[in-house]
Amino acid sequence: MTDIPQAELDRRRKQLIARLAELDTRLQGIEDELMSHQAKDWEEMATERENDEVLTSMGDEGKQEIRMIHAAFRRLDEGEYGYCTKCGERIADARLDLLPATPFCSACAP
Repeated sequence: MTDIPQAELDRRRKQLIARLAELDTRLQGIEDELMSHQAKDWEEMATERENDEVLTSMGDEGKQEIRMIHAAFRRLDEGEYGYCTKCGERIADARLDLLPATPFCSACAP
């Protein structure tokens, strides 16, 4: 299906691998932070709880992006990367530059 040059696909794969490494590092930091709390008084515990909610949300977003990256790897392996999974049209390079794991063109994006 793909008419995207192999060099471009290789560049995108490297971009996705680099982003996956960044997310792994960030998620490890979030996990370490969540496990490190040892507040003794209620006020500190309340503040830590609020911070934990933010960290948990960031972690959830990171995990979702990791799932999207793995799906992009599958599309790369199947020769479908760079094409909208909804309409089949080519995804603009500028969009892939910003969102390399996106499965949708800008017209079909939710």
